[in-house]
Amino acid sequence: MKEKLIRVSTIPASLSGLLTGQLKFMSNYFEVIGVSSKGNNNQLNFLKEQEGIRVESVEMSRNIDPLNDLISIYRLYKLFKREKPYIVHSITPKAGLLSMIAAYFAKVPHRLHTFTGLIFPTKKGLLQKILIFTDRLLCFCATNIYPEGQGVKNDLKNFNITSKALKIIANGNVNGINLNYFDPNLYNQTYKKELKEKLSINEHDFVFISLGRLVSDKGINELVATFQKLNTLYPNTKLLLVGDYETELDPLNKATLKHIEENVNIINTGWVKDVRPYFAISDILTFPSYREGFPNVVLQAGAMGLPSIVTDISGSNEIIIEGENGTIIPVKDTETLYNKMLAFYEKTIPVNSETCRALIASRYQQQVVWSALLEEYNALKN
Repeated sequence: MKEKLIRVSTIPASLSGLLTGQLKFMSNYFEVIGVSSKGNNNQLNFLKEQEGIRVESVEMSRNIDPLNDLISIYRLYKLFKREKPYIVHSITPKAGLLSMIAAYFAKVPHRLHTFTGLIFPTKKGLLQKILIFTDRLLCFCATNIYPEGQGVKNDLKNFNITSKALKIIANGNVNGINLNYFDPNLYNQTYKKELKEKLSINEHDFVFISLGRLVSDKGINELVATFQKLNTLYPNTKLLLVGDYETELDPLNKATLKHIEENVNIINTGWVKDVRPYFAISDILTFPSYREGFPNVVLQAGAMGLPSIVTDISGSNEIIIEGENGTIIPVKDTETLYNKMLAFYEKTIPVNSETCRALIASRYQQQVVWSALLEEYNALKN
């Protein structure tokens, strides 16, 4: 009989999106159960069908909500006592805290958490103190802790979050990149022309793409303001925003929302199931995020042959090699962002799509990451 492996995230999109294919792969070796809130539009059932695993719904709030958090911990505890898993492995901050506490009291033998990013380094005052306390509590309850990249590992050390060993799996990133899936050669010129026409993008337009949640933390306010300035001088530039708003957690400012609504050269697709076609019609990824763990979007863009403009933050500055597959700029520096966007538009920065793809392939192939994680799971038996 296979040992049980329970993977936990706050929302199902984190398991289905961040870990695409991984849970199905692990099902060859473990009985895998996915646990999260139900999510919108039956996303938990989508995870079940995508990965071919059993799923369990436990509602978890993404905000600080003490009463509901205690209820979630109790429900997770009951689930773990019933299922008796060999491993509980969480990702995302809230799911990590709640599931590690529940697994600790349920006496799950192996309690693993992967930090895909840290919130507290960008916060101040009381909120930062609360977040540091909760991460320390998470680590106390966990048996094994995995930072997604070197930057996250350094922050955990510098803020004295835990004295436990910190191990990065493979070269970082929770899932690696499927190069057969993220392949620019899958899209011919006819397909790209039709998609561009659908989005009102002309043949000779230069397309900047931003992929991810449309929130302040992703640097969208700075990106939109910078694009407005560039677009005034060069009307044949387009900004393609692929992602949903989060008006409750981290809303954009009013000026940004107005620009997105009124500027015909800013195209907002909303959330899309398949991001590859949008990379295929774009020229460069613009990703001025304030914080990340190890951003999949930068890996995906590189695999699709796109260079990236990223901020000097954890993960992004590990993926991008200055001048080879993109450029790194300071956080919230709109002047440098403008200069780099202009340089790519004017082609004063050389771009080689084959180099961008090769650099990702050499370090982040998916099978390497999966095999390294499986090896880590198996080592727990010794």
